[in-house]
Amino acid sequence: MTTPTPTPRTRTRLQPRDLRSWKWFGPDDLRSFGHRSRIKQMGFGSEDYEGKPVIAILNTWSDLNTCHTHFRQRAEQVKRGVWQAGGFPVELPVLSLSESYMKPTSMFYRNLTAMEVEETLRCHPIDGAVLMGGCDKTVPALLMGATSANLPCVFLPAGPMLKGNFAGKTLGSGTDAWKYWAERSAGNLCDDDWAAIEEGIARSPGTCMTMGTASTLAAITETLGMTLSGASTIPAVHSAHERLATNCGRKAVELVWSDLRPSDILTKAAFENAITIDMALSGSTNAIIHLIAMAGRAGIKLDLDLFDAISRRTPVLANLRPAGKYLMEDFHDAGGLPAVLWRIRDLLKLDCLTVNGGTLGDDIKDAPVYNEEVILTREKPLSTSGGTYVLRGNLAPNGAVIKPTAAEPRLHKHTGKAVVFNSYPHMKKRLADDNLDVTADSVLVLLNAGPVGAPGMPEWGMLPIPTKLLKQGVRDMVRITDARMSGTSYGSCVLHVSPESAKGGPLALVQDGDLIELDVEARKLHLHVSDAELAKRRAAWVAPKPHYPRGYGKLLEEQITQADEGCDFRFLHHHDQPIPDPEIH
Repeated sequence: MTTPTPTPRTRTRLQPRDLRSWKWFGPDDLRSFGHRSRIKQMGFGSEDYEGKPVIAILNTWSDLNTCHTHFRQRAEQVKRGVWQAGGFPVELPVLSLSESYMKPTSMFYRNLTAMEVEETLRCHPIDGAVLMGGCDKTVPALLMGATSANLPCVFLPAGPMLKGNFAGKTLGSGTDAWKYWAERSAGNLCDDDWAAIEEGIARSPGTCMTMGTASTLAAITETLGMTLSGASTIPAVHSAHERLATNCGRKAVELVWSDLRPSDILTKAAFENAITIDMALSGSTNAIIHLIAMAGRAGIKLDLDLFDAISRRTPVLANLRPAGKYLMEDFHDAGGLPAVLWRIRDLLKLDCLTVNGGTLGDDIKDAPVYNEEVILTREKPLSTSGGTYVLRGNLAPNGAVIKPTAAEPRLHKHTGKAVVFNSYPHMKKRLADDNLDVTADSVLVLLNAGPVGAPGMPEWGMLPIPTKLLKQGVRDMVRITDARMSGTSYGSCVLHVSPESAKGGPLALVQDGDLIELDVEARKLHLHVSDAELAKRRAAWVAPKPHYPRGYGKLLEEQITQADEGCDFRFLHHHDQPIPDPEIH
């Protein structure tokens, strides 16, 4: 499907009476009298808000979102910038999506936050917004909702945490947790060392400092043009991050007066740029799902073939864990995202607009690289093609993904017998059984872990290596599932198999002992079972019962799309007719 290029919207500089908030505060009627009197109830005078853009600060802070610990202070710094630029700041909380603590998964609630963001902006007297997020699912949720509301906005990323440390060794969140847990499970790590790793791996506020989902999405958001230039890599506790917050407040006011909206910035070309940087960073596989959903809110269709085409032409230049060696703090000091973008400028559409007031080409022009061990040259890339490949075959007719840069090369072409787990609890129980019929050549398969099956498509995709194989020194195996994988994870993991098993996809028909062929370079995932046998199994297949009889869970099960469609709710998809502003009575 070819997406038509929209006609650019004519923009003019707004006047005070053009402000959306004027409908609430400006007219000489009883309803506006009530609005003005309630503002005064909070201690503000007419000089504080009259004729000024009202800027919503959408804050995803919570006591259970460790990535956003510093957001209370950052919100105050954003307010400072709004006041300085002549705006009126109002801080509004929205649902915080904590990757660490939410069950069954924060992905389960991404669309709920997106709905809340859209309606929060729509129902209040808001002219523009600063979106405060960072932890994995808060970023797409904020952007999806803001895109649908289509008010001028700028994104403030949380920033990565400081590097971890254990016994003089640098630790990267997630990536090293998996590595050392494998050693502990194999009996190679004592309790004291495990406790020291626990204390040293997360030493400050901020998101994972590896190129996990949070860092990937921050980079994507900057490339899309929705952040200030260079914002995506500033460490959370760096003084520059405080200044960034204030600059975002000032910028939001400017965006309102210039009437620059997400619909002006989020074009098909901008999303192609975002896919390109995802591949150049060897970013999280999760980014594909979120990009499809975010683009869908802008009325743009991204299919998996486009991701694979861009991957084939894009080298990996970021030497960052889990694919490489370094961490986000090193990346920032080496030149950050603008430096990588400038190095691959021939692969980008540089005329895309950004919130900075110019184009992407303006934002990144001549950005220097200070450390070529961290930001590699085109002549010596980490990989000659992008970080994520799209696989197809009779096991994944609508596609699946793999991150070959984070997998052992010997497994890029592999055929092995399936060992099938029907659920995550079933898998955990069997993997610890020394009598499990499994070898290093087996292919581990986890079913019922997708958008509906799990539910919520948790990050279960880095299936643990069976305990008895860990003790034999095995550290990677081919693993296949309809789940996602943390961006901090690694291994030969085939993810996002679509359609998912709970909806009757071919993955549901795999049985123990079936031969499965993976060929990464050929982009092939094939189940060596005859069509006749598969038809027989399908006739006997029984769909799992719904998880939820009511509430949000029932809504999710009925409305969520598959991984290749972005896992958004069908009724939230872009529509040519915008939702009108609420009537002021």
